[in-house]
Amino acid sequence: MKQLQRPDGVTLAFEVHNPQAPGVPLLLTHGFGATSGMWGPNIDALSVDRPVIVWDQRGHGSTDAPEDTNLYSEQIGVADMAAILDAAGADRAAIGGMSLGGYLSLAFHLVHPQRVAALVLVDTGPGYRNDEARDKWNAWVERRAQELEAGRTRADTSAELAQAVHLHPEGLPRAARGVMAQKDARVITSLDSIAVPTLVVVGADDTDFLAGADYMQRKIPNARKVVIDNAGHAANMDQPEAFNAAVRELLEQL
Repeated sequence: MKQLQRPDGVTLAFEVHNPQAPGVPLLLTHGFGATSGMWGPNIDALSVDRPVIVWDQRGHGSTDAPEDTNLYSEQIGVADMAAILDAAGADRAAIGGMSLGGYLSLAFHLVHPQRVAALVLVDTGPGYRNDEARDKWNAWVERRAQELEAGRTRADTSAELAQAVHLHPEGLPRAARGVMAQKDARVITSLDSIAVPTLVVVGADDTDFLAGADYMQRKIPNARKVVIDNAGHAANMDQPEAFNAAVRELLEQL
């Protein structure tokens, strides 16, 4: 993978597939605990006519995992995404992501709408309007971080986690607390301002995210929702052919 050093000293790992292709580039961001490897079943189909850019978030995969917890946040993640687009020579791109990566894609649109040609939101949600619901989510995030610190693994690991290899696994709980924990309702309240073509993808068996997918379809103008049968939280890996077809249909409109 290529390396990009950020001003704070953190080195990001990223890859650009088919960089000379003429189509609008696609930036894909993985979910929490996963790596860019989760897009392996999709890259060949999606990069036929455009560059596809994948990367490892801080604390994940081959990217650095700084000890300073202040070097993990939603805002820093968005800035990393912009820097990777710059490094790939992409002024504007379709921005897609799964789970935490989907939330970061929405956060990226909020900060850099002029750089977003389309959105692909995979097995994800837009955050919480309600403080009580957000507090409940953040309590779950803290429990997850503590599990990771204790070295406990989960029996219900889904496909994107099963493939993940992390050079610095000690960074995962820092990323959970810094990036996955939520502070406010800025993202969810921005949905009706999205003017680009948007694809919402959710696995039919991903019960925790079905309501979020419905909500995003209702609130985002011009959003199309695709529910993929026989797929869980990593619909792109569980049913890659159906996923790739849905995403290509969106991208071919650009």
